[in-house]
Amino acid sequence: MTPRPTISFARHSVPKKGSVVLLSAEGGDLGEAARACDAGGVLKRAFAAADFAGKPGSALEVIAPAGSALDRLVVLGAGKPSGLAETDWVKLGGQAAGQFRKAADVSVVLDLPGVTVGAGDAASVALGIMLRAYAFDRYKTRKDDGDGKAASATKPSKFTIQCDNPAAAKKAFVAAQAVGDGVMLARDLVNEPANKLGPVEFAATARELHKLGVEVTVLAEKEMEKLGMGALLGVAQGSPRGARLVVMQWKGGKAKEKPIAFVGKGVTFDTGGNSMKPAAGMEDMKGDMGGAAAVTGLMHALAARGAKVNAVGIVGLVENAVDGNAQRPGDIVTSMSGQTIEVLNTDAEGRLVLADALWYCVQRFEPRFMVDLATLTGAIMVALGQSHAGLFSNNDELAARLTEAGLATQEKLWRMPLGAEYDKLIDSKNADMKNIGGRYGGSITAAQFLQRFVKDTPWAHLDIAGTAMGSPSSEISQSWASGFGVRLLDRLVKDHYEG
Repeated sequence: MTPRPTISFARHSVPKKGSVVLLSAEGGDLGEAARACDAGGVLKRAFAAADFAGKPGSALEVIAPAGSALDRLVVLGAGKPSGLAETDWVKLGGQAAGQFRKAADVSVVLDLPGVTVGAGDAASVALGIMLRAYAFDRYKTRKDDGDGKAASATKPSKFTIQCDNPAAAKKAFVAAQAVGDGVMLARDLVNEPANKLGPVEFAATARELHKLGVEVTVLAEKEMEKLGMGALLGVAQGSPRGARLVVMQWKGGKAKEKPIAFVGKGVTFDTGGNSMKPAAGMEDMKGDMGGAAAVTGLMHALAARGAKVNAVGIVGLVENAVDGNAQRPGDIVTSMSGQTIEVLNTDAEGRLVLADALWYCVQRFEPRFMVDLATLTGAIMVALGQSHAGLFSNNDELAARLTEAGLATQEKLWRMPLGAEYDKLIDSKNADMKNIGGRYGGSITAAQFLQRFVKDTPWAHLDIAGTAMGSPSSEISQSWASGFGVRLLDRLVKDHYEG
């Protein structure tokens, strides 16, 4: 893998070598510490020549500035300093990291006129650097520098973030780094090819969380059979790779306090089964476990930062394959809840996996609330594109808190409807329900299906099909897998549920 950058914090000083990143307010204004780095006075002329005005997202670069020993002087537009939110600082960090494709020694000067850049802001910049630097190149035998030549440097870039209180920033970054590590774990899981990551391998990765104090239990097929998980096991029956249910528990709250719960769909590869998908684009179905990846990354984040909460993460892991033993359209399976399901389309398999995982969670843990994440439907992408995930919920307070967390992290959600008129679309003449509801409202009927397995538990379903994989590149994600959901849910926990 590409070496991760090293990140440190220091007091303001004028760098004498390497590269420097400065911030400019709208209008091209620089803070005192930033102006001190322009020893040769080249920026005023450069700003005028490039018509640079410090607008958000803009950047200006001076190579080997005159009158200085620096290699590069980069200025990033920050917009109006008084309006910068946490996510803006994260993006600035990502934008800074994005300026350096090769290993470099970089000083990032956090100084803007008229505002005090706090320790949390500095930690957010560091998080942005960390996330932008991620690259999945594990299977490349020839690392390329972008010019067709093999890159010789294997050492990581070094970023020194200059700020007013480096000790406080370093302390704040501990929690931010824990979340960043969780995001990158989720990205790694989604990016892995299916021949390397099946249910067993995924479960083995989740087991590694015990090093952070997470209690991990893995249920194999015989144990799930005893529990009556016919819906989940029906999806897996066509694959020679056994199904697994992974239960992760982080006990950071009060001993008798009920946990909060997160449940993830983990279809490690989805052919569609006998209702086979078209060949074009099927390779992307290695990412059909994005929900399970997000839950696993979240549990890493909560444990690594020592979250003061009791949390449960459950992921149902299967491979949906084509085989003589595979489930057939028209089969009827019995879920752990005892409810029967007519499987009219074997490519609507994620909801079958979640049905048993959700019921297991409710029955065993009686959680305070439950959020599931799943790359569930193409229909949600038709409705919302790739800038929002779909949010469905039976609880207005939980839905509002999730929406708020999504805006704070820019992992945005849009609430979709649930209702009796949609629910009746999945009634079946031959069983208690069918697993598809027809052409219209496909993401809604999928959510209605899941709602039948949560009882009266406050619950939310996040359909992340458009945001977890193949999502648009951003300042902090250049990877095919985004790790969507980890920062969102960590923020939800931090703001509302930690003791």
